[in-house]
Amino acid sequence: MIRTAIWFIAFFAVLPLTLPFYPKAKRLTPPERYGYVQTVAYKWASFLLRIAGARVRVHGQENIPNEPVVYVANHQGNFDVPIMITATKHPKAFISKIEVQKFPIIPRWMELMGCIFIDRSDRRQSIKAIRSCVETIQSGQSIIVFPEGTRSKGGPIKEFKAGSLTLATSSGAKIVPVAIKGSHHLLETTNRITPGTVDVTFLPVIDPADVPNKEIAALAETMIRRVVEGEES
Repeated sequence: MIRTAIWFIAFFAVLPLTLPFYPKAKRLTPPERYGYVQTVAYKWASFLLRIAGARVRVHGQENIPNEPVVYVANHQGNFDVPIMITATKHPKAFISKIEVQKFPIIPRWMELMGCIFIDRSDRRQSIKAIRSCVETIQSGQSIIVFPEGTRSKGGPIKEFKAGSLTLATSSGAKIVPVAIKGSHHLLETTNRITPGTVDVTFLPVIDPADVPNKEIAALAETMIRRVVEGEES
């Protein structure tokens, strides 16, 4: 419990320390802004992971192309966001629930990252969000998607929602499936911050031009499932 208390204190205490860097970030334009914000976010996320006692092992970095992509990842726990921020130093943004906008300071940085906030109860808003994602990718920023829509908490991977990948097929960006294994042990297993090891594996690229739209979600899900469940990829 002591580690948990320290982590949450640090989480809220460190946020104001990022504000001096905000004016410069806001003045920059894409893609320079994305690189600058990634540096700030990387330091923030690394700090939180160290306090949590998380050891992140990254595999398959060679599968990440040097261009904006859509990372499609499974979603085991709340630590998946800082884990993905640190797993690669390539600039990236997230598709996030609109509720995150209630947090202090964080939404400001997310907006500069090019993150997209989605109100799942509003279909029209979701369509607009997909268009925003396409614009973000075209401006030079990669996007991270968790197609399960909710945390699996270490249970079986939930079915991927094909709609979550519409932005990839719309933008023409390549898809990099990402298998996250073990992140739920950091919090969800015991409901308190617990040290642990997390494996993040970047899998071979899927080019939407080579795969029928209706098969992309199933293909990405199968690739990720094999790694998470310990099968050969």
